[in-house]
Order: sequence, then structure tokens, then C-alpha cells
Amino acid sequence: MPATTEAAPAAATSDRFILSVVAGLAAAFVLFGLFVDGPRAALQGLVTIQLVRDTLVTDYIGVGGKGAAFLNAGLLTLLACGFYWRCEAKMTGGAVAALLLVLGFALFGKNLLNVWPIVGGVWLYCRLKGDSFGAHLNTAFFGCALAPVVSEILFSTTLPPTVTVPLALATGIGMGLVLVPVAGQLFKAHGGLSLYNMGFAAGILGTLVVALYRSYGFVPAPVFIWTTGNNLLLGTFLFALFAALTALGLWHDRGAARHFRSILRMSGQAPADFIGAAGFGATLVNMGVSGAIGTLYLVVIGGDLNGPTIGALMTIVGFAAAGKHPANFVPVMVGVFVGTLAKPWNAHDPSLQLAALFGTTLAPIAGRFGWHWGIVAGFIHSSAALAVGDLHGGLVLYNNGFAAGLVASVLGPVVAVIKGKKVET
Repeated sequence: MPATTEAAPAAATSDRFILSVVAGLAAAFVLFGLFVDGPRAALQGLVTIQLVRDTLVTDYIGVGGKGAAFLNAGLLTLLACGFYWRCEAKMTGGAVAALLLVLGFALFGKNLLNVWPIVGGVWLYCRLKGDSFGAHLNTAFFGCALAPVVSEILFSTTLPPTVTVPLALATGIGMGLVLVPVAGQLFKAHGGLSLYNMGFAAGILGTLVVALYRSYGFVPAPVFIWTTGNNLLLGTFLFALFAALTALGLWHDRGAARHFRSILRMSGQAPADFIGAAGFGATLVNMGVSGAIGTLYLVVIGGDLNGPTIGALMTIVGFAAAGKHPANFVPVMVGVFVGTLAKPWNAHDPSLQLAALFGTTLAPIAGRFGWHWGIVAGFIHSSAALAVGDLHGGLVLYNNGFAAGLVASVLGPVVAVIKGKKVET
């Protein structure tokens, strides 16, 4: 078992309240989108976003505008919240992480059109197995990492819709159908030392699907849309959002600061649920503080605030409810930064900005084995993240999760042997 320090008891919070806070974040994205570009431009851009290929990296701000990107993210997350409400799903840290990944990745890959075949495939799996769909909602929405496969089939060929539509639906549903058993099996490889288990599973599954289509001559063309120049506006919005989360946490639980300190002593090794361990108030504080640290990193290195990087920040914020905290993810970010010093690139290059933020999935390595091993993990990840994209043709949104799964699967057992510890949860 990973070494953790139990938090002092915190007041229980209802699932409805937790879900309402997540829905409030989504609503803030909707309102921000309508405000920055106006309703008409935002709605026009929203239509454009649904009809484009979104291979990595496709910044929706560059496709439909800031308003449309945030509107797409907010609306899709509100729809996802509706599923959790309808299914009366338990709002654990994992559920919060799944919903905030929808919010973040809907700025550069997930949209109102392409996610539903994946979700439908998981629903079909539940029907065939006799399981509750609510029990697998996290997998369904985490699994939308594969949504670009659907868009690629729909919009990147000259084949008629009579061919592409059923092919996209069949492929998406088929991938969703196998996600639950695949993700469960692959978790054993890294033992919870990478928080983005679905990124690992989706990366391997996506690689197989792309290999299959490539054998028939279907080769995804590269896409790179990356916007710049919006740091002041988007930074102001983000810092206000993170401040609001922190303030809400302190208001919700008078002991939130004390419980937050207990979170900082936890390893974060998956499966981790900070809401259950330390309370929702402390978790909100952790989410706000962690998001602000990630944003400050981008500001310091001269990075860009855009769809992909804000998506990465929302991943940090989401998993701050399920494994990440400043004490275990900052060493990984340091490791990625150190890794850039030995490469012919800069820390502000797009791929390395994303590696530093998404690479925080390896936070449990620092939490489990010490901060110095977190730096080592980040250093290795800075190279691994640059290499795996070709395997899946950019059609898996959690590219860094795929790379980190490989890093954790190899590094974890090695460090465990050196330190004489077990990796298993």
C-alpha cells in the first residue's frame, strides 16, 4: 500500500452540491464565451468547430474563435453533468476529474458531435454485461480521448457520407465497447503511478485502430493549429476562476486549510479520492492552488494560454481532486523543464509546454518515492511525450497520458526495487 497520511475528518458533501460546482464552472465557460465574442459569432464558430478534423493539435480558439471554443467546452460539460445527474452517479474525485477533462479537452478535440459514439459504446458494454451505466460514466467520458478518430473518419476523406457516417459510428462505438476491460487490464502495468490510466489505454487502443486503417491506405494528415496573443484576457479569466474555487473551498469548510495540508502529505497514487479523504472544501482549495501554479508556470516560461494549454490546466485542476497536489506534481514539472535544457528546444515550445502540464500525471511517483524521483520521471517524460504521437497519428487526445503510462510502467518497478518497496496498490 502507498504511504499516505489520513486527513482529519471533514464534513460530508452531497453529490448534488459537488455536481453543481462542476456545472457552475461549465456555466462560467459558457458565459465567458458569449461575452468575449458575442452570441452570434460564438454560435457561428461553434458550428465550424463541429465540422473540422481535430487531430492533435487543433486549437478550437483558432478554428472558431475564443467565444466558440469556450461555448463548446461549457455546453459539452453541462451535457456530461446531465448524465451524472440522471444516473445519480457518485461524485468522487474521479468523477470531478472526468468532467473537468471534458471541460478542458473540449477546447481542442472533444466537441458536441464527436464524443457520443464513444459514450454510446460504453453504454452498450454496460447493457451487454448487465452493469449500471452510472458505474462506468467516468470511463465513458475519460474515453472521449478517442473522439478525434470519429471526426477524422467523417471529415478527412473524399468518401461520401453514406460511407463515412456509418464507418465513424461503428468505429467509435467499437472503441467505447472495449474501453472498460482494456483500461482495467492496463492499470496493472503501472500500478496507479500514472493518474491518466485512460490515456494509456486509449493510446494503445488508438494505436491499434490507426494501424488497422493505415494498412488500408488511410493515413491521418498532420494538423497544427496553435493560437497566441491571448494571455492577458485568458490569464485574467483563469486566475479569477482559481481564486473563486479556493474561496469557495474555504467558505464551504472552515477547516479546509488544515485538511489541505493533509492532502499535501498524501502520495496521490491511484485510485485516489481527495474528496473522500479530506473533504470537498480542502479539495477545492487544492484545485484552485494547483491551477494557479500551472498557470504561473506558463507565464514564467513565456508560454501561451490557448485551447490546448488551458485544457492541460483543467486536467491539473480536475485531478487535484484525485491524486495531484503541489507537493507531488511540481517536481515532475521541474523534471520536464530540466529535460528541455538538454534538448535543442525551448521550454516554451508547444510540445514541451504540454509535456510539463500533462506530465503531472506522474505525480504519484514523487508522492510515493520522493520528490527527486518525480524530477527523474519528468525528465524522462519530456522525451517520451515527443515520440509516441506518430504511433496513433495524433488521433488520441491524451498523448501525454499514453507516454506517461509507458514511463510509469518501466520506471515504477525499477524505483521500487531500488527502494525496496512494492508498487501495487
